Amino acid sequence: MRRKAQGFTLIEIMVVILILGLLAAVVVPKLVGRTEEAKRTQARVQMKNVEQALELFKLDNGFYPDTEQGIAALVTAPPSGRTPKNYRQGGYLDRVPQDPWGTPYVYVSPGSTGAYDLLSYGADGAPGGEGEDGDISSKDAR
Repeated sequence: MRRKAQGFTLIEIMVVILILGLLAAVVVPKLVGRTEEAKRTQARVQMKNVEQALELFKLDNGFYPDTEQGIAALVTAPPSGRTPKNYRQGGYLDRVPQDPWGTPYVYVSPGSTGAYDLLSYGADGAPGGEGEDGDISSKDAR
């Protein structure tokens, strides 16, 4: 008496579903909440790239762009304000970056604690806040 293999039995399917459920119960909690942490890390990395471009701008021109010129001065030569004399052809960045939440970085020069302040307001896009809504400063990224 040979039995033809025609598919899976109900017991086999239930065992597979149980195993998948147990795996999901172990893995999913570890992944949930990591999205915001990844965005904050991405913001810090982008800030480091902007800071490097700012340093190159200063090396070439002897000063940082002012607040009015902003980060856009790293993409194209600023049309107003202090004119850079040795502006690098092609600029210092490909485009003006936005933080991982889709808002522009805040650039102030001269800054409150030095040559400039560069920050992201976090998930809420507003100054202050805690946790995922907390501000991220380039000073923190160093």
